[in-house]
Amino acid sequence: MALVAACSLPRSGPSKNEIYSGAVEKGGNAHVIYVNEHVARATNFVPSYGFSNGFLRAGQVGADEIRAGDVLGLAIWENVDDGLLTSLGASSTALQEIQVDSSGYIFVPYAGRVQAAGNTPDQLRQVITERLSTQTPDPQVTVARVAGDGATVSVMGKVSAQGVYPIERPTRTLSAMLARAGGVSIEPEIAVITVKRGNDTGKVWLTDLYSNSSNDIALRPGDVILVEEDQRSFTALGALGGQTRVPLGNEMINAVEAVAMVGGLNSNLADPTGVFILRDEPESVASRVLGKTVSGTQRIAYVLDLTRPNGLFLARDFLVRDEDTVYVTEAPYVQWQKRLASLTGPISTANTVSNIAQ
Repeated sequence: MALVAACSLPRSGPSKNEIYSGAVEKGGNAHVIYVNEHVARATNFVPSYGFSNGFLRAGQVGADEIRAGDVLGLAIWENVDDGLLTSLGASSTALQEIQVDSSGYIFVPYAGRVQAAGNTPDQLRQVITERLSTQTPDPQVTVARVAGDGATVSVMGKVSAQGVYPIERPTRTLSAMLARAGGVSIEPEIAVITVKRGNDTGKVWLTDLYSNSSNDIALRPGDVILVEEDQRSFTALGALGGQTRVPLGNEMINAVEAVAMVGGLNSNLADPTGVFILRDEPESVASRVLGKTVSGTQRIAYVLDLTRPNGLFLARDFLVRDEDTVYVTEAPYVQWQKRLASLTGPISTANTVSNIAQ
């Protein structure tokens, strides 16, 4: 028995006592903390997504303002039978798909090179009318802004129709542009929206976008909108129904839900007094949990004892966060069973061989 006890038997991970031996109080580098109501409240912190003030304070783009890259359509009427631009017998001419160059100018026959960028279609109409008035009596001009590549955003990821879309009057906000792209193609509860604007990046849950109007930011030309599934996850190890990396799947998951997501505790192996949540805790949260000021990120092993009178309630109140490790130790008797099995196994085998020999 002593020889068998000294052998390294198969198991799913460290025992509860081995984790305790790594505590700071015993010379280790991790804090081992039993979860109580204070700890549950102190750790009730979920890093939230959101937009910076640069995104939130940006006003809506004037949908009619002309920009470099836009495409314009012009129609010109002349009050003479044989005009500058109109053919004989026609009273008007149409100049379609005139693109504003990179300097913001367009060329109009007999009006010359005209600055279009920065003007509205009506302002540009007045400029062209004044230029043509010196060449033909009482010209009438209309200018229409056709959606070009001057004021566009790119929508990518988990949407029904990825593409480059113009910022028009109905699509000057984030939610409207997502709708223009056909909406998200994944479950709304796990959809995360990222907006990249130059060197700045903002991120928000789709559910927060619709529940809080301040998150429905105004778009800017060149914005990149990415819709993706939430990438947060935790790792489940030990005496559980499964050992795997698990997507959180929601903004907030508690310890009871996390255990249930991998099939619950293994009734043949698990020690319900040894449910551990292993985490690198930020300085501010670690200081509240430990009741003292600490410097830098702290390694903390939170212990949940489900056999206590309020153990399940505490587990329900304890939130699991991104990159957590949920580990459940084996019950002490499991190792004794394995040791007995390793001892009696050879004896049973020898008896079987002896019976065959007889």
